[in-house]
Amino acid sequence: MRTALSFLYRAAEFLGAVFLVLIGVLIVSQVFARLVGRMVPGADELAGYCMAASFFLMLGPALRRGAHIRVGVLVDRLHGAPRRVFEVVCLGFASALSLYFAFYWVRMTYDSYDFGDLSQGVLPIPLWIPQAAMTAGLVVLVVALLDDLVAVLMGREASYQSAGLQSEG
Repeated sequence: MRTALSFLYRAAEFLGAVFLVLIGVLIVSQVFARLVGRMVPGADELAGYCMAASFFLMLGPALRRGAHIRVGVLVDRLHGAPRRVFEVVCLGFASALSLYFAFYWVRMTYDSYDFGDLSQGVLPIPLWIPQAAMTAGLVVLVVALLDDLVAVLMGREASYQSAGLQSEG
C-alpha cells in the first residue's frame, strides 16, 4: 500500500512539474512569436490552465513534504497526548473539508463533460480537461490528508513532521 501511495504522490508531483514547464514553454514561445510579429493563439489561457493544474496537483505532495504554511504557534508548544489530539482534530477537519471540495469538484467536472462546456477564450477548450487536472490534485490532497490522519491515529508522526521542515509559526 505504501508503494502505491508513494507512486501516487510522485506522479502528481511529476505532472505538476510538467505543467510548470509548459507554462515556461508557453511564455517563451509567446515572447519569440512577438519578436517576429506573430502571436501564439490562446497562450495566456493555456498558461492559466497549466498554472491551475500545477497548483492543484502539487497540493498533496507539498503536504507530504511539509511545504504547506502551517501556523505552529500552538502546535509547537504542545507535546504528547494534547499535541496528538490537536493533530487528529486538524487532520480530520482538513480531510473532511478537502473531501467536500473534491466531491463537488468531481461533480462539476463531470457536468462540464456531460454538457459539453467549452472555454470562452480564443481556443474552444472543453472545460472538463483543465478541471480534470484540478480534480486529480484535490483527490490526491484528500488521500494525503487521510494517509497522515491514519498515521497519527496509529501513533506515528504525520509525513509533514518527519519531512524535516519547520512550521512557519
